[in-house]
Amino acid sequence: MTRVLTIALDGMGGDHGPETVIGGAEIALVRHPHIRFVIFGNETALRPWLEKYPRVASSSEVVHTEVAVSMDDKPSQALRRGRRVSSMWRAIDAVKEGKAQAAVSAGNTGALMAMAKVILRTIPNVERPALAAIWPTARGESVALDLGATVGADANQLVQFAIMGEAFARVVFNLEHPTVGLLNIGEEEVKGTEQVKAAAQMLRDDSLSMRFQGFVEGDDIAKGTVDVVVTDGYTGNIALKTAEGTARLIIGYLREAMASSLLSKIGYLLASGAFKTLQSKLDPRASNGAVFLGLNGLVVKSHGGTDDVGFASAIDVAVEVASAELVAKIAADVGKTKGLAVPSVKEESQLQESEAVLS
Repeated sequence: MTRVLTIALDGMGGDHGPETVIGGAEIALVRHPHIRFVIFGNETALRPWLEKYPRVASSSEVVHTEVAVSMDDKPSQALRRGRRVSSMWRAIDAVKEGKAQAAVSAGNTGALMAMAKVILRTIPNVERPALAAIWPTARGESVALDLGATVGADANQLVQFAIMGEAFARVVFNLEHPTVGLLNIGEEEVKGTEQVKAAAQMLRDDSLSMRFQGFVEGDDIAKGTVDVVVTDGYTGNIALKTAEGTARLIIGYLREAMASSLLSKIGYLLASGAFKTLQSKLDPRASNGAVFLGLNGLVVKSHGGTDDVGFASAIDVAVEVASAELVAKIAADVGKTKGLAVPSVKEESQLQESEAVLS
């Protein structure tokens, strides 16, 4: 029997708010008819879109909230203004209270990370969450993390990211022993920062039982050299935005080339199937949805500028990781490691989360 899952949605998050959220929920319900939603947001703003998509309305509970976190809010501002009353906070809190198995938001990433960490807290032996996403590659797909949650991770944190990323890859790719690589400026042991070199030494420890492949370079991400690519949030976010921009550039070039002459247009018609396949593989919406790993609950970040198709992909990710009980598997894996314990972080200090994370 299929398990009924409840997904909490931040109905006001992202550049397009309810239009994208409700439209994405409609697409997701077609793929996953067993899921239900709890949608948090302003009822007046949500109502027209719920009337447009009655299937979503009949499968959802709507909880009215007066406050919405702006895409321009700094994390500390969002925490103080939206604490316990915003649509973002209430969606995450639904996971903590057990009313939902995962929360999805297209809102401000820095605020989402700060709120998620304050509400859900990290699991034992994990200092900071990592933002992990599925990355299309030449041989299929890989997991990449961190993509923006932790800027300037130290060696311990990079090792924690590797452990969590490996667990994520086992769940989403159904792999027994995923390969793991540490992103660096070269494969040679002498290259890289001291943090990266120290993390590599720790990852070679046999007690981790990990298929660590050593250092990988930027072009190895697209090649799919390893199943899990580990880096800090600063480098990871730059790599992600560069890849997305390159994909859009290639699609733009193809469109221009195909419309440049009558012969090109005829050639496009003859090869339209192949071009559509290429476009679908390059479409960032198909791989939208990054998971904050290391928390006592599941929070999925959708790209703020996505449309309903992309938001539906983020819901797909939430359904998949919730069904696989990812949090329990990460906690078990991290619990097997030694020497990685970190001091507990007081809630008040979490209000000072780095404002350098992307928003």
